[in-house]
Amino acid sequence: MVTTAAGADPWAIPPLFSQLVDDTSLLQPRSVAPGVDAVVSRYLSARDGRYGGLVGQLVCPVSRLPALVQELARSVPSRPVDVSLVVDTGLGAVPKALSTVFSRSSLLTPRTVETAAPPDVDAVWLERVSEFVPEDVVAVVEPRRPAGIEPADISAWLRAVRRVAEHGCAPKLRCGGPRASDVPSVAEVEEFLHVVVDTGRPFTTLGLRQVVRSEHDDQRRHGILNLLVGVARALSGGDVREALESTDGAALAKEITGLSERSVKGVRGLLSRCGTDPEPVPATQLAGLGLLA
Repeated sequence: MVTTAAGADPWAIPPLFSQLVDDTSLLQPRSVAPGVDAVVSRYLSARDGRYGGLVGQLVCPVSRLPALVQELARSVPSRPVDVSLVVDTGLGAVPKALSTVFSRSSLLTPRTVETAAPPDVDAVWLERVSEFVPEDVVAVVEPRRPAGIEPADISAWLRAVRRVAEHGCAPKLRCGGPRASDVPSVAEVEEFLHVVVDTGRPFTTLGLRQVVRSEHDDQRRHGILNLLVGVARALSGGDVREALESTDGAALAKEITGLSERSVKGVRGLLSRCGTDPEPVPATQLAGLGLLA
């Protein structure tokens, strides 16, 4: 069950949600993104607060790394920040960025390096990515989903996802963004989950901005709980699509609290991180559904 043990820290985060939510605020266009100082202040406050165990990595484009280092040096965090570097200036910039992070070990710990893949991603390109990423840092690769809905295009995308996973990298699923085309259909998410379950490789997400799916004002947004339940069902042979389509937060929460310890390990073994730009981290919504103390 997704509960804390008797006598345990009442603020402890259940294993299903431990370090699940990454802060991707710095990935927003600079014209609308909060300043690095505001992001760092909010991230450290959340990480060191009551629901800090929910907070995962701080995601930072390579181009904004110098500003992040400067702000962290000013802020003096209580412990190093787990950082995910997103390649936005070419793979050639990765070694210097990692060198910067490793040299500031009191401020930062590199956990992942993330990059978008070309449409025709192949083993040669993936091997090049692996050469730039140290063994103790996870390489995350996003095969970009086609904007159209042609079956051939979707099949090509899913083959790229499989290729990334089988090479040993973590595929990334984009679940939202500024464009309507950034939101995949339920069918596409379902097919993606079946691929990663089949390969057994962990994956990450980007653009999950809410806890439960909503379909208000023609804005269909996937939810964190929907995806967690969807992964659990994909692993057990259940109805994945129904889980992804549900807007019933109470029902999703009930199913989650009924997961066995083994199921929880299986789910988090696949869904390693959910990238959001929380304001604040969605702890309040999870607590309202009885999933956090």
